[in-house]
Amino acid sequence: MKIVSLLPSATELVCGLGLQDQLVGVSHECNYPPSVLGLPILTSSRIPSGLDSGEIDRLVTDQLQNDEALYDLVMGQIMDIEPDLIVTQALCDVCAVSGSDVARAIHSLPGDPKVVNLEPICLDDVLETVTLLAEAADCKERGATYKAELQGRIDAVAQRSATVDSADKPRVALLDWLDPLFDGGHWSPEIIDLAGGIPCFGEKRQASQRRNWDHLIESAPDIIFIALCGFDIKRSRQDVDAFLKAERFAELQRRVGTQVYLVDGNAYFSRPGPRLVDALEIMANALHPDLHPLPEGMESALKQTD
Repeated sequence: MKIVSLLPSATELVCGLGLQDQLVGVSHECNYPPSVLGLPILTSSRIPSGLDSGEIDRLVTDQLQNDEALYDLVMGQIMDIEPDLIVTQALCDVCAVSGSDVARAIHSLPGDPKVVNLEPICLDDVLETVTLLAEAADCKERGATYKAELQGRIDAVAQRSATVDSADKPRVALLDWLDPLFDGGHWSPEIIDLAGGIPCFGEKRQASQRRNWDHLIESAPDIIFIALCGFDIKRSRQDVDAFLKAERFAELQRRVGTQVYLVDGNAYFSRPGPRLVDALEIMANALHPDLHPLPEGMESALKQTD
């Protein structure tokens, strides 16, 4: 079976299921595991590189308001590949090629490729995508085993967090964009809760929302997790430095004494795939290091303030 993945989380899932040898094309943002680098790139972005975060937000907002695409499919390459299975999404037009664009493109492809749309908005949904893709790729038993492994890791964190007294649970806000401020929605509040925190910013199973400093200060977080959508640690630091120097952040610290942690949002928190379980373990270790050991080889959250 020739599999094409048009989003990074799906690529990670395909490889997690042991199907990398059948993966014949990926999106321009698929970079994990590193072994997928070098596969044919089947999408491109209309967002110029080198923009600051405010410029990216304005460009994305304008294009979405005008119903313009943010990404393009490289149709020539896709037609040459003649895929049997295309894995895409219909959750967020900001994150990947839209499901409607893919649906229109299917009509021009030879054969009759199967299309799987992934739309997870919580951890349970992410686990169900394992089953969905495993069924589409004819590896149900492998999918059941992989899903059980991921569920076991989630359950282990949840069981340890259940021993934390409510008075010892910090109020946690996750930010997935800083200029302007956006909260972390969808699965982020659930991860905070499972990790032994109290989510005070963002709505479970709802898209991330634009916020302002008043919203953040009123939520009075003990801890802020900065996990910027699409940015690694190096790129995130450009925005984090300005955030920490802001007068309103100084006001927040005076009121609450908020601590700030920086994590690789692009790797762990932004993509609704298997590494959301890694994100949970990273979050849990940061909130309660004596209770939640960090798995060997996993990156810890980087503390930015005392």
